[in-house]
Amino acid sequence: MSSLDIARSIAFSGLSATQVQISVASANISNADTKGYTEKTANQSSSVTSGVGTGVTISGITSAVDKLLLKSLVGADSDLGAADTNNNYLTELQQLYGSTSSGNSSTTGTSLANTIAAFESALSSLASTPSSASLQSNAVSALAAVTNQLQQTSNGIQKLRSNADQDIASSVTDINSDLQQISDLNKQIKQEAAAGQSTADLEDQRNSALQDLASQMNVSYFTTSSGDLQVYTGSGQALVDSTAHPLSYTALPSVTASTTYSAGSSSGFSGITVNGVDITSQISSGKVSALIALRDQTLPAAQSQLDELAQQLASSVNAVSNQGTSVPPPTSLTGTATVSNSTSFAGTGTVRIAVADKSGNLVSYQDIDLSAYSTVGALAAKINTIPGVSASVDANGHLSISATGSGIGIAINQMTSSVGGEGFSQYFGLNDLITGTSASNIAVRSDILSGTATLPTSTLDASSTLTVGNSVLSSGSATVVNALASALTGSTNFAMAGGLGATTGSFTDYAAAIVADVAGKASQASATYTSKQTAQSTYASSLSSQSGVNIDQESANLSALQNKYAAASQIITAINSMFSALMTAMSAA
Repeated sequence: MSSLDIARSIAFSGLSATQVQISVASANISNADTKGYTEKTANQSSSVTSGVGTGVTISGITSAVDKLLLKSLVGADSDLGAADTNNNYLTELQQLYGSTSSGNSSTTGTSLANTIAAFESALSSLASTPSSASLQSNAVSALAAVTNQLQQTSNGIQKLRSNADQDIASSVTDINSDLQQISDLNKQIKQEAAAGQSTADLEDQRNSALQDLASQMNVSYFTTSSGDLQVYTGSGQALVDSTAHPLSYTALPSVTASTTYSAGSSSGFSGITVNGVDITSQISSGKVSALIALRDQTLPAAQSQLDELAQQLASSVNAVSNQGTSVPPPTSLTGTATVSNSTSFAGTGTVRIAVADKSGNLVSYQDIDLSAYSTVGALAAKINTIPGVSASVDANGHLSISATGSGIGIAINQMTSSVGGEGFSQYFGLNDLITGTSASNIAVRSDILSGTATLPTSTLDASSTLTVGNSVLSSGSATVVNALASALTGSTNFAMAGGLGATTGSFTDYAAAIVADVAGKASQASATYTSKQTAQSTYASSLSSQSGVNIDQESANLSALQNKYAAASQIITAINSMFSALMTAMSAA
């Protein structure tokens, strides 16, 4: 090969290599803002034939990604995914509890504490005129507002749990998509590498899929010598090896407070599985981890706090309402406790059961020594001996006491009675003002709420003897109303619930503590989100600085490459001129 041939080969190789480099630089500039794109470099090397340099060649197009920085970013993606989810859900949870009071008024806010304070205020007004129908109606409405808010908040909590369950299913779908994409890219990368083609762009796509996967759940990974990216759970369960291993999860159509997750159980929430193995406990970070914790821990804790408030409220209010009776007295009283005629009964003391007309005048009565009866059936039989009274255990298993004549009703004074530490009426729940066993079903008794019955604000005369025809119901007394107010504002023992320690205080105090606890968790979640967002952004910026596109630098490189291309073109022109001159000279000879 002549020297001119060698020179032309070198010039053409330089021109070809520069074309590739210009193309790569242009692609870098064009993709500077593309998420996950890393700066590409067209690597140039010398070409030697028989010991003689014959130009240059492009040995490959690569990108340099710092593996330690990428691993740190992947971990930060998981932390941010969890923090973002917690922040969003706890913000929604806080909103369920309403706003707190403003200024010096305890009733201007919409929180549970404010609603309870409004009920206290209604009772205070009623205490001045206990027989006022309008003030009684106001008090019932205020109590209904409390029970309704407890129900609505409870329903909201279970709705959030259901949303979290549905979001887990949605995230599992996204995870499976990422796993399949990584597996598909593994195959493409091996095929392109075997054909001598660049795999840099495919590796960018795979790293982006890895980061998206990490935001959903924590994973470990490594790249094999053959170029495969293998992905595992934190405990080593394969997610991507020679193929993708999709996750399985089925969300429930509805969620209640009793719905729970238990590993290996066929009831309640299902586990997240891979190849039949439950990996729920292996997911310790990322969006899915936060959703599991919210569904199974944080939100149930909030529910248990509400339930403690609801149960104590029902117990305290009913303890007072069972001391009283309404005027006119109700035609029948039906208990809430579940019993049967054969249910053992161990009561002490005396209870007074009376029949009175609409004005509260006595028709008949009897004082019953409870210690004389060992079963509920025997007690009911004794009550049946009172003139004008019928007592039985109904089909629902509740003790029912009714007046048998028209224009008359039943009144009870618990006197010295004690059954299981409670008065006779309270034990059977005969004159409960509140029904339900938790925040999810607490309510004002339906007949009182509808107005067909009135508040039990009166009391049956406790004198040693009563005279038929005399008034025995004191409709103007504020005794029961004041007792209700004292039950709300006095000291109540609240058990430990949902992270709140056992405490003693008023209902507004405990409700305020619940609201403050949720607000504190929401505030902490917001602070954690900000911190994790900053950390993730820092790692992302560091990786971008290390492997991202610097437009100024790429623009300068592109300008230099264009000059280089022009120079190579001029060399080829000069060589061609030399060839022409040589051919002319040889023809002349």
